[in-house]
Amino acid sequence: MEQFFKRILVLEACGAIATHLWLQRSEPSSLLLVSSVLALVPFFPFLVFSPSLASPISGMFLSYSVYSVTLATSVVAYRISPLHPLSQHPGPLMCKITKLWGVWVALKGDTHLYHKLLHDKYGPTVRIGPNELSTIDKDFIPFVLGSQGMPKGQLWDGRRFAQAKNGNEYDSLIDVRDLQIHAQLRKAWNKAFAPSSMHDYEEFLDPRVAQLGDHLAHACKDGSGHLVHVDLAKWISFFAFDLMGDIAFGGCFELMRDGDKEGLWKNMESGLYLPSITQHVPWIAVALRSLPFFGSGMQALTQFGVFHAKRRAALEMKNKDLFYHLLEASNTSSTSVEEQFPIIVGNAILTIVAGSDTTASVMSSIICYLLSHPDVYKRLRDELDHAFPYVDADGVPVIETEKLSSLNLLNAVINETLRLLPAIPTSLQRAPARGSGGKMLGNSFFIPEGTGIQVPPYVLHRDPRYFSPDPEAFIPDRWLTPSKNGKDSQAPEFLTTKDAFIPFSYGPANCAGKSLALTEMRAVITLLLKRFDLGFESKDSLEVQRVKWESQMKDRFVFTKGKLPIWLKERRL
Repeated sequence: MEQFFKRILVLEACGAIATHLWLQRSEPSSLLLVSSVLALVPFFPFLVFSPSLASPISGMFLSYSVYSVTLATSVVAYRISPLHPLSQHPGPLMCKITKLWGVWVALKGDTHLYHKLLHDKYGPTVRIGPNELSTIDKDFIPFVLGSQGMPKGQLWDGRRFAQAKNGNEYDSLIDVRDLQIHAQLRKAWNKAFAPSSMHDYEEFLDPRVAQLGDHLAHACKDGSGHLVHVDLAKWISFFAFDLMGDIAFGGCFELMRDGDKEGLWKNMESGLYLPSITQHVPWIAVALRSLPFFGSGMQALTQFGVFHAKRRAALEMKNKDLFYHLLEASNTSSTSVEEQFPIIVGNAILTIVAGSDTTASVMSSIICYLLSHPDVYKRLRDELDHAFPYVDADGVPVIETEKLSSLNLLNAVINETLRLLPAIPTSLQRAPARGSGGKMLGNSFFIPEGTGIQVPPYVLHRDPRYFSPDPEAFIPDRWLTPSKNGKDSQAPEFLTTKDAFIPFSYGPANCAGKSLALTEMRAVITLLLKRFDLGFESKDSLEVQRVKWESQMKDRFVFTKGKLPIWLKERRL
């Protein structure tokens, strides 16, 4: 009997090592295949010898225990050994062993802070997973994210969670890993956000900006001349959602007017949570998609998008919105509109999520930084008052959108906010193409095939090698030349490395809507400062208010924000 047990133990140990070698060599992505192998390999030795065992149940338990322990030991030993291809890169032991440590950090929404801590401790390139690196070396950015860079890595497979009830998955541009498919889909986006298309979007933007101002002014009138307290982050979010609804689907979103009765904003932000976890372990996303109670927020938003996509497809629109350009691209494709409709829907939903949550977070952060830096607030208001001195018959400031891009301090404030709190703080991951063998970054840095590498903007933008002095501080003057910042010849010299500034990502997969986002930010910030007096509601110090706001920012691939309670009063112009 003891001899049979020894044979089982030897076979189970050999099976575990063979499984590890198979996993390492083939890197299977099928959860069903991996689960089948893990279940069947330890079962066969037990099946052969079970007739000779006095207690089959004990024998089965022992077989699976030996197999599991041996497999785990083999995997861990290899990952921390000098034999691993990433062994020369420093990083925490837990990160080298398992990506589940990344899951633990992501659960708290602190991935950006953790990556900052790692780079501060270990240097510009850190091992953040068994087969993943993070780099903040600006010289590597073109080789990772640029036109001669790499396709998106496995992280993006773990982010695919928008799935309709009929079983169709509505993929979108941001999830596409194949470079050729991405380039084909990107053509429609490039055309949709070309300078010639921006005029059409401004016809959506201007009324929505005015609507935001009117809602806040109405709240001030209800206050009978007293200070009115509002959560400005909520109103900015509603504005951004309504605007993106106009641009993506031709309208019908009215959160500013009606409130979030259907829980759309809540569904969107809750839908971001699970993908921010599963991106660390993409294989688990496949299993979770089949469970009805997982990803319900994003599924609800997807169904909402399907409804409005069908409504928009049946309309003739005077203005050329994004949906128009996506449909036009599908009409020139070899496949039918019906076949491409799921990806059209996915891209339209992507516009709402990427265009509203990101810009709302940045605009809210701009207001927080301005309120916590009164000197910058005053200088910016002076710049805006000088640029737009006129009001209409109702006393509302007349703002010329085309002049906004030429305002130096306004642009500097936006850039400085994007530097400190970029909309996507981490997770810009790429990996060598399958079958390539790996990718050389520059002349001496080699990325083996099967290795993901991230460039985290949040950490990169706070690197003193590229932004100094005081890279952690809000100093818009670092973006201004001495002749433009109103300082004397003794003004401090700032190191501001434009090549290390990537708030909209970089390369062929950068943010297609960058120009629209910047125009939107300029218009809203100008409206708020021109039309209202603003201040923090709390009596805490300005520094405490700033720190509190930053601590509420959670890394869910994009930053999600907390509340921004302020007082406001309409200005007399």
